[in-house]
Amino acid sequence: MKRKLSCVLLIDDDEATNFINQMALDEVNCTENIKICQTAMDALIFLKGESNKPDLILLDINTPGINGWEFLEEYSKLPSSQQAEIVLVMLTTSLNPADRERAELIPEISGFKSKPLSSELINEILHEHFPNRF
Repeated sequence: MKRKLSCVLLIDDDEATNFINQMALDEVNCTENIKICQTAMDALIFLKGESNKPDLILLDINTPGINGWEFLEEYSKLPSSQQAEIVLVMLTTSLNPADRERAELIPEISGFKSKPLSSELINEILHEHFPNRF
């Protein structure tokens, strides 16, 4: 029997993308809560203030203000208790091999996936990173 994630955090500035991502997550029915932050700065504020951390973060590279890479720099500075057991997956339209290579060098990144998010892609992420739950 699968146990849902408590929260998935979506970090993307595009409302249509967030809508599609939320629909895909709802279709898979894998989480109790979906939190959407349209800027990486809002996501950092959320993570610093939230006692119930998300299980999974889906992060876009190109966000206004600070981008996904800058988010990761700030995220890596958070106390380990604020990063604890969070799976962070880059979800991007970037086809640049340098972005994938850069992501592979950052220990906080658990995966690098291409948009759009679909139920198949969510299931792939869940089975890869949460094998005891799904």
